[in-house]
Amino acid sequence: MSRWKGLPASLDHRVRHLVVQLRRLKDHSGLSLAALAARTSYSKSSWERYLNGKKLPPRAAVEALARVCEADVPRLLALHEVAEQAWNAEQPGPPAEKAEKNEKNETAESNETAEKPVPATAVPPATATAAPPPSGRSMPFGPLVLGALAVLVAAGAVLLVARLWQDANGIGRGAGAAMTAGGTGAAPAFTHRPGEVFGCRVQRSAGALYAGHSRTDTAVLGSGASGWDVVEAQCLLRHQGYDPGGVDGIVGGRTVRAVKRLQATFKLPTDGIVGPDTWKVLRR
Repeated sequence: MSRWKGLPASLDHRVRHLVVQLRRLKDHSGLSLAALAARTSYSKSSWERYLNGKKLPPRAAVEALARVCEADVPRLLALHEVAEQAWNAEQPGPPAEKAEKNEKNETAESNETAEKPVPATAVPPATATAAPPPSGRSMPFGPLVLGALAVLVAAGAVLLVARLWQDANGIGRGAGAAMTAGGTGAAPAFTHRPGEVFGCRVQRSAGALYAGHSRTDTAVLGSGASGWDVVEAQCLLRHQGYDPGGVDGIVGGRTVRAVKRLQATFKLPTDGIVGPDTWKVLRR
């Protein structure tokens, strides 16, 4: 495992997070900086700057590292998108100009490692100003479209990073992540691990109670049944004051007894089976 230098204290936390992930990939692959340079189009010195927080790596460099290390390419590119916004916000000059300059510098440096440097006189000077639009035509719509696209891309990257962070920390597991009391999203397939319990967030919507796991009011749940409908019923039983035991999505003995107590209270047949009549009581 490489002994990395500490990252600059002034480095934005979003850039820091990207660099830490790149360092972990490099360490896990066992590649040296020289080997990494040999397998990508970026030099050893470039990777040294990228991995020590001295310069933001270009998108292509992040993608190249991900592919070399067989990592999740979309995930790293999403992290890079967020880090690039933070980096550009702290650096002077238009972001597009900085990105273009950075990419040109890295390409030139990579070429130097493989062949003789190109004389400076061979490179034509950059145009000082952009060519004006044709006379009689205005283009206000183009910048607006580009700006809107940039906002959409940034929003999508932030949402993706948030979802990845939730997945990494075990947040959002269960039907509540896809189906809330006010929504109708499809719940994921039900799986249960020994000892696992699910959270309950009971809310009232359109005059009925929902715990965020199922919106059914007709499912028939007897002893041994399992699934998100069972999780929903267990949450509502607990909310109504009838303890079903652990909210594990499985109808066991304690859940059956809780259902019978509720049915007896509301003058329903005490069969311990959750059916349409019992659902009506649970959702009051």
